[in-house]
Amino acid sequence: MTATEPRRRWWPRSVRARAALAAASAAAVVLAAVGWWVHRDVGREATRIAENQAQEQLWTLVDQLNEGVVPVRRNTVPYEVVASGRRSAVAYGGGMEAYDPGTRHVLPAPTKADDPALLTIRPLRIPERRDGNAGHGVGPTGGTYPVMSADISARDLSADEAAALGVAADSELRVYVVVLPRTAEAITEATVRPLLPAGLVSLVLTAAVAYFAVRRALRPVEAIRRLTASVTPSDPRERVTVPATGHEITSLATTINTTLQRLDNAAAQQRRFVADAAHELRSPLTTLLASLEVALAYPERTDWPAAATTAARQTRRLHALAEDLLLLARLDTRAPTTAPETVDLTALASRLADQHPLADRPLTLTCDSAAPAHARGNPDDYERLLRNLVDNAARHAAHRIQITLRNQDAWIVLTVHDDGPGVPPEDAERIFERFVRLDDARSRDHGGTGLGLAIARDLAHRHGGTLTLTPRTLGACFELRLPRAPRPAEE
Repeated sequence: MTATEPRRRWWPRSVRARAALAAASAAAVVLAAVGWWVHRDVGREATRIAENQAQEQLWTLVDQLNEGVVPVRRNTVPYEVVASGRRSAVAYGGGMEAYDPGTRHVLPAPTKADDPALLTIRPLRIPERRDGNAGHGVGPTGGTYPVMSADISARDLSADEAAALGVAADSELRVYVVVLPRTAEAITEATVRPLLPAGLVSLVLTAAVAYFAVRRALRPVEAIRRLTASVTPSDPRERVTVPATGHEITSLATTINTTLQRLDNAAAQQRRFVADAAHELRSPLTTLLASLEVALAYPERTDWPAAATTAARQTRRLHALAEDLLLLARLDTRAPTTAPETVDLTALASRLADQHPLADRPLTLTCDSAAPAHARGNPDDYERLLRNLVDNAARHAAHRIQITLRNQDAWIVLTVHDDGPGVPPEDAERIFERFVRLDDARSRDHGGTGLGLAIARDLAHRHGGTLTLTPRTLGACFELRLPRAPRPAEE
């Protein structure tokens, strides 16, 4: 079992389910963060409310004591009033009676040496309740609690007020009010408790919305899938419907239609190529077969040297056509070639001009370039490219063929110009198609295979260059542009 198999078991394969799970996970993280923030913020605010409530009760008790009034035991918060030199509490309430402060006080009494404080908040430990009801009652259940306290001097009271409180005239009184955390906890719990079911409902709704939204968004994709699956080699004209929404699905549909159109064009071009190749092969085969059958049928009247010459000529045509077809197949498949070399096109063109076998009529082939022109590539491919251009010019030239090379910035510009009848402007691009012959070159015996210019352009493109027909008033001029390479000594 691989490490990815357990993950595949629980991770859904459907895009809709994955989107719903991702949306629910993101929502869960957001809701958890929001819940934590709300809990903290509400708890802080509830604690502040409890402290304000305790402080308000503290000042109420202080006012009552300053008037000589003993506070009542019923109170919303636990409190205790203690005095120096007194064993029992002066007053208590709000749940502090469970600690039996009648015989003693729960919280420490001040001493006469203490500096009176107007208001202090400090943590104090409160013992367990005497009645043992740790979870009931209003007062605390034991433990450390924040306690607010304020000091009152009996010297500031009248003798009657001190006597009413039961304290000596020189005593120090301290009022304690316990800040109960249950108030803050109750507020926090009441606020946060609904968040859990609300969060669960939000997660379910988020996952459902994401699921159905993605499902609706993927409907055009499913339609595209069905239509694409229906495309077959016998019917490659099927196209997908492009949605009018303008979003990413529209771009996908447009791209698929463009790809299908390219495949359709490639298939049509391949069918034409196969048909043209079969047609081209049939002509020399028919001629060869006919001449051999006639020679075999009438051997005594056959001119065998002429028959052998015809057979050799047609065989050479078949060989040239097969070589051209193999080269085109290699160019179409982008088959890797040998390591590129630095080739001097000037030397190559000069050698070709000196060695090229011209037609059986007076023709002059010159190369008027002397400066080296270096290009990177395969020397055999460059020789085949130039030879095809010169062969094409030789079939149409009247008297002269001229090859010119020049270095132009980062390019090498090579032209092959003949003084023949030229090419009509409307056929300037068509002549580079495969098996295309113009009206004056339709003779298969003298017009070549119809693949020379197509191979030349493919070789130019393969080496990063271009091959075009430039307008001329006389004859045809082919311009080859190739990237210029540094001299071998400069590399």
